[in-house]
Amino acid sequence: MALDQSFVGRSYPPTDPYEVGREKIREFAEAVGDTNPAYSDPEAAKALGHPDVIAPPTFVFAITYKAAGLVVQDPKLGLDFSRVVHGDQRFAYVRPVRAGDRLSVTSTIESIKSLAGNDVLDIRGEVHDEAGEQVVTAWTKLVARAPEPEEEA
Repeated sequence: MALDQSFVGRSYPPTDPYEVGREKIREFAEAVGDTNPAYSDPEAAKALGHPDVIAPPTFVFAITYKAAGLVVQDPKLGLDFSRVVHGDQRFAYVRPVRAGDRLSVTSTIESIKSLAGNDVLDIRGEVHDEAGEQVVTAWTKLVARAPEPEEEA
């Protein structure tokens, strides 16, 4: 069943602030194998002009994906999450995410398309700091696979 096109443009309330910690940044950088010292050493980050350690570019995915959960769990949208796969992710930064940031995300449905029976949902996550300043925009593409013909019977 195709998703309701009237949801395009719908925004969801901002998430509660997520406090970015040095240790979380270090653990994430270690997990993705990025040894840039700006991710673990405050002095290295300061030498590059940052007030504290900064996060690798994909770090923000964890909070934007969680915020997109408000969209996919909206019962009125009718998305069958058991059929969803992650299709794509991209980011546009205003500035790096830094230790000590308290970030909130507002998710908006940018588009809903139906391709070969699959529903494709594009969600934009606007990430702001505690002062309301834009930090990054993240786009998440989710694909809800069409049911197999024998499942429809």
